[in-house]
Amino acid sequence: MTAPFLSLTWTDHVTGRQGHLVVDALVRGVCSGGLRMRAGCTLEEVTGLARGMSLKEALHYDPEARYVPLGGAKGGIDCDPRDPEAYGLLVRYLRAVRPYVESCWTTGEDLGLSQDLVDRAAAEAGLVSTVQAVYPLLEDEPAARARLAAAFTIEVDGIGLDELVGGCGVAESVLAALDRAGVPHAGTRVAVQGFGTMGGATARFLTRAGLTVVAVADVKGTIACPSGLDVEALLAARDAHGTVDRAALRPGDVELPGDAWLSVAAEVLVPAAVSYAIGVEEQARIGARWIAEAANMPVLPEAEELLHARGVTVLPDVVVNSGTNAWWWWTLFGDIGADAQEAFTHTRRSMRALVELVLARAQADGTTPRTAAHAVAAARLPVIAQRFGRHRPAPRGTAVREGAVEAEPGS
Repeated sequence: MTAPFLSLTWTDHVTGRQGHLVVDALVRGVCSGGLRMRAGCTLEEVTGLARGMSLKEALHYDPEARYVPLGGAKGGIDCDPRDPEAYGLLVRYLRAVRPYVESCWTTGEDLGLSQDLVDRAAAEAGLVSTVQAVYPLLEDEPAARARLAAAFTIEVDGIGLDELVGGCGVAESVLAALDRAGVPHAGTRVAVQGFGTMGGATARFLTRAGLTVVAVADVKGTIACPSGLDVEALLAARDAHGTVDRAALRPGDVELPGDAWLSVAAEVLVPAAVSYAIGVEEQARIGARWIAEAANMPVLPEAEELLHARGVTVLPDVVVNSGTNAWWWWTLFGDIGADAQEAFTHTRRSMRALVELVLARAQADGTTPRTAAHAVAAARLPVIAQRFGRHRPAPRGTAVREGAVEAEPGS
């Protein structure tokens, strides 16, 4: 694996906390990847996520589409998003990395941060937009920006379209795997870890497809009901961080420990919260047949090997949770309009085709779906590079590899 194009660590002069930015690669001088905030976030973690973004972008390459995949990147801040100092830290981080956002890094919400919060902090940091680096690549910038802005105003049954498309992609990945195996949707049980943006939307789409969500885990623990939870009631009772108000539970719902979602009776597990949630010890408790990685890197490699050996299929994050990123660009570049039904239709079609391709490749090669997905991406990356080159403009600022960038005075 090649070293990332850019890797830096910034130390906040107010709190002493650190933030990281890794640009894995550039395509046409631009890269894409969200900004996360969580306590314990490391440079190693962000580096892995940035590489994953390069793969996600390549997996959605369509030579007939207007959207041209970008390079991969990721940002991360080591802080609990609930910390009173989190917002100020976010603003100072964005001020420090502003030259990269202006010139090459397009970013947005990720674990711990909502798009509204990122947009507000970006404006305070003096940025026009968190995706302004891609504007020079657009044929009609004003129309494209208006289209994306309009898409972000759309709500479906009380939830923003920007939240729903990711869950739609995860759900379609699960449905494609079930259909390929000949397993009916009705009666298939699902446990979801994390009930924020991705987990909540996934639970909604799977329920509406006829599956039964029997467990949901948040920071307070696991909520379970063998006959099925009322997903819509739980969605209405959650806060901005995906924590469910227990007053909304029904008499048949039970509260279990936080890690109980691993071992509940379910055919499908959807880890949709933190990275590294399933290690060797955790995998031994899993009885599910499929794991759909809605979160980034939730299953550790050694755990995945053991799961694969006993017939558990891990649908990898680079495929499963790539819908949100792709929707941004399909909308901005004009492959779809600012319309919920159009977004869902395009997402379902794209994700189903991708999952089918990856699972067929895995079966043919006798490998895991992750290995197959990486092989598909690896074949597409040089095609993209040959068509668009590897233009790497120098950002307006000093780039350092594995170094430190100090905030400007007053930032």
